[in-house]
Amino acid sequence: MDALLARVRRGYQRIKPREAYRAAEAGEALLVDIRYAALRERDGLIPGALVIERNELEWRLDPRGSHRVPEATGHDLRIVVLCNEGYASSLAAESLHRLGLRRATDLTGGFQAWRAAGLPVRRPPAQASESQ
Repeated sequence: MDALLARVRRGYQRIKPREAYRAAEAGEALLVDIRYAALRERDGLIPGALVIERNELEWRLDPRGSHRVPEATGHDLRIVVLCNEGYASSLAAESLHRLGLRRATDLTGGFQAWRAAGLPVRRPPAQASESQ
């Protein structure tokens, strides 16, 4: 698995949390959270990130697909995929490259690195209302 990840990651430039934050804030990148629901509920969400479960990622981000999200505007879109720790997101970014999304990348260290960098995280709506 380590060899596969190394080979996949040589195909694109990964992005660190602060750089991803700046790119998203400037409207230069779309953050896509592929973590499953239990992790999002446990750890929170990145404000502005589009949540797409991993098993739907290619369907939702293919700009020519009939099931695409409105944000999937073209093959030149810069997409930053994030998972929990930066492993599944590497494989997901490589899959997006195969769809022609050549600017797709993933977040080094995933959500955990984002949170450790002190970047914005919000509680999911259900948890926010429970604590009030």
